[in-house]
Amino acid sequence: MPQTPVWLPRDDILTYEEMRRVTVLFASMGVDKIRLSGGEPLMRRDVEKLIALLSKIPGVHSVSVTTNGFLLPEKAAALKEAGLGGLTVSLHSLKPDRFSQITGGGPLEQVLAGIKEAKRVGIKPLKINAVIIRGCNEDEILDLASLANGGGVTVRFIEYMPFDGQRMWGMEKVVSGKDIVSRLRERFELVLEPRESGSTAQIYRFGEGAGRIGIITSITEPFCGDCDRIRLSADGKIVPCLFDKAGFDLRPLLRGGASDEELKDFIIAAFHQKAPGVEAILKKYRNLEHVRPMHTIGG
Repeated sequence: MPQTPVWLPRDDILTYEEMRRVTVLFASMGVDKIRLSGGEPLMRRDVEKLIALLSKIPGVHSVSVTTNGFLLPEKAAALKEAGLGGLTVSLHSLKPDRFSQITGGGPLEQVLAGIKEAKRVGIKPLKINAVIIRGCNEDEILDLASLANGGGVTVRFIEYMPFDGQRMWGMEKVVSGKDIVSRLRERFELVLEPRESGSTAQIYRFGEGAGRIGIITSITEPFCGDCDRIRLSADGKIVPCLFDKAGFDLRPLLRGGASDEELKDFIIAAFHQKAPGVEAILKKYRNLEHVRPMHTIGG
């Protein structure tokens, strides 16, 4: 996060009813998995009401959330009851001082308590995302992977991407997926599983015992070729590609009396302007100012 983030005016943010309407249109065009990301989605008041609205839409098979986990101890049960179909928690260190430094002062024990509570109430699938940064936390790869040992949680390691709001990214800080797997195999036997079409992660299972590890190689081995994701930002923009700043403003149509068919035509036209992919964008924009900060859009 930047030191002084810019907050959106409340009137610019879509209501839950507006989000539901767009999601109904997405579902009618074949989208069957919905993920609420951030910023931090659990800060949105009564977010469980949105989950309940979206999970009841015909054609939607799952509604999941990506969270920093700080509010999970108090929210997990309500999220499960609302119909949450999956949870991903960002956890980049198991060392309290380092965790606090990375998160700007957050308490590690609260996030670990949230993960424990999510397990207790039975939220599945449960994933942990860890961004590995050279010179920061690459010494914790094996410890983080141990959280997956025994099953119940998939730990996913993510290459450091140029999405930080303070513009600290550089290729020299990227620990490649291959290096991460090599480090893991010093302790664990890993068996590669077939990659699901459109998936961001390559999944490995432990050769002995339950548990899975994911590797997300956005930088060294981009997986843009079969990407079929589309994003709706909090202020109503259709975002076809995470790595491209382009956004197509649906809100004026949504609040201006447009029909569902007009909205669908707009969404389809925006999707067809999807950027060519990570590799091409990084080559074109070498200063990386073109890439939006992650805290403004989520994963």
